[in-house]
Amino acid sequence: MFSNISKATVVLFFLSACSSSKTVTKTDTQTLDNLKAHIQYLADDKLEGRRTGTNGEKLAMEYITNQFKAIGLAPKGTEYYTQTFIVNDGKQIGATTTFLINGDTLETGKDFFPFPFSPDINLEALPAIAVQEAEMPWFFDLKETLEENKTNPHFDLPDYVRTNAKKAKERGASAVILYNTSSIEDKLVFDGKDKSAQQTIPVLYVSKAAAKKYFSDNAATLNIKLRVSIDEKNRQGFNVLGYIDNKAATTVVLGAHYDHLGFGEDGNSRHAAHELAIHNGADDNASGTAALIELGRKLKSSKATNNNYLFIAFSGEELGLYGSKYFVENPTIDLKSVNYMINMDMVGRLNDSSKTVTVGGYGTSPSWSEFFIADGLKGNRIPINVKIDSSGTGPSDHTSFYRKDIPVLFYFTGLHTDYHKPSDDAEKVNYEGEQQIINHINRLIESVNDKGKLAFLKTREAQTTTSARFSVSMGIMPDYTYSGEGVRADGVSEGKPAQKAGLKAGDIILQLGEYNISSMETYMQTLGKFKKGEKAKVKFKRGNETLEATVEF
Repeated sequence: MFSNISKATVVLFFLSACSSSKTVTKTDTQTLDNLKAHIQYLADDKLEGRRTGTNGEKLAMEYITNQFKAIGLAPKGTEYYTQTFIVNDGKQIGATTTFLINGDTLETGKDFFPFPFSPDINLEALPAIAVQEAEMPWFFDLKETLEENKTNPHFDLPDYVRTNAKKAKERGASAVILYNTSSIEDKLVFDGKDKSAQQTIPVLYVSKAAAKKYFSDNAATLNIKLRVSIDEKNRQGFNVLGYIDNKAATTVVLGAHYDHLGFGEDGNSRHAAHELAIHNGADDNASGTAALIELGRKLKSSKATNNNYLFIAFSGEELGLYGSKYFVENPTIDLKSVNYMINMDMVGRLNDSSKTVTVGGYGTSPSWSEFFIADGLKGNRIPINVKIDSSGTGPSDHTSFYRKDIPVLFYFTGLHTDYHKPSDDAEKVNYEGEQQIINHINRLIESVNDKGKLAFLKTREAQTTTSARFSVSMGIMPDYTYSGEGVRADGVSEGKPAQKAGLKAGDIILQLGEYNISSMETYMQTLGKFKKGEKAKVKFKRGNETLEATVEF
């Protein structure tokens, strides 16, 4: 499950199905065996956590593809069963980047690095360190600036670097070379997630050791040869799509993401230890993927044929719903024909005592209440309790479909102590509980088979930040797939500061108060600087227009 959005569930309705015993059928026994086989494979160490863009993801993709084939689902991807999409990982220093001083080659990443907003450029010059001549590189020691601001909690060194590099260019510099002779650590690194607009001159940082060697004589003139190359850093992800064509006018989409955290390299692990470890993600979300496969098996022989069925195993969910967002923008069926979407994310930890599953999206169609109320009253159904959350948005792939005005349901058995940790392993999955959830979903699909195309209803927006990390919230759902400058709002929560200030979905936040927003990281850091009750100017882009508003936290 995607980690950067609040996992809190608002319970608006509660109903309980009867907990009477249920006869185990041969089909149930086979489903149980299949679930164990799927999850044990997908959560095996050899898949190394199924991180998007890795060989482990590819192995999982191949496994799901083979299962879809074996069941008899038709391919519905853009490349047979698969649909390829690109995950933008930010920027990286290009292999051709070189920096020579007096004929010596400095080691990229160790002796120096260019900032990611530097342009691709070649430069040769003979600058004097102490003299700021026009059309020459300028040298800046950060010592004085760091010492002046050592007690200033609002000082943002990366923002200072960006701002003063622009000023240096306006005054005639052809490059900016920074170093630090202070005992105060500057913590400057190449930040590939920095999405600042590209500047017109290169900005470099030189290490203490290299600066001591070449910059100690302030009166020296240096022979500099510089080549800077900043590349996009991308990886490929794969959705897997299988289809049951019942020649119907409408299609039901069933989805689950199959990617997980790998070794925790993307910073979304809750693992306290410093060493990297495989995150197998048995519950998150091998459980949902296994459920998707088994529902495909059931619906292939189902008499509920008034809809076609599209099964999508998404990747890139843990990075920000990449796979599902890509699909709804590049669908392999007509989205207007989609009746509803059911998403299964973390359905493997049904508690044996409470037997509770949370179902989100309850408010996205009036048909959902008709089914759940009828289901609860019949008294001879599967022994699970259902907690209802009406919101159509949340931290998983159903959100992408809700934003296309499609009714959704989101099945989730809850957070646990192994969430986003290496300890989320296959032996901790409640396979019998997951089987009960699958049977429940299958019954729901059959129950609404004769209802035609379901009506869609807008619901409130789910919260997008946690009080544990921030004292304030803008109330936006950031678009984590956006690779431009600033932070784009994928959604805006009703009644929250952003909505009250007039911001809308699609707006790109460029500045908050005095702080420039260059990336998700700077956005989150900036939120931490404000307290409830404070006001700030927000600068944002809407289409080709740059606007300002006042937000009150």
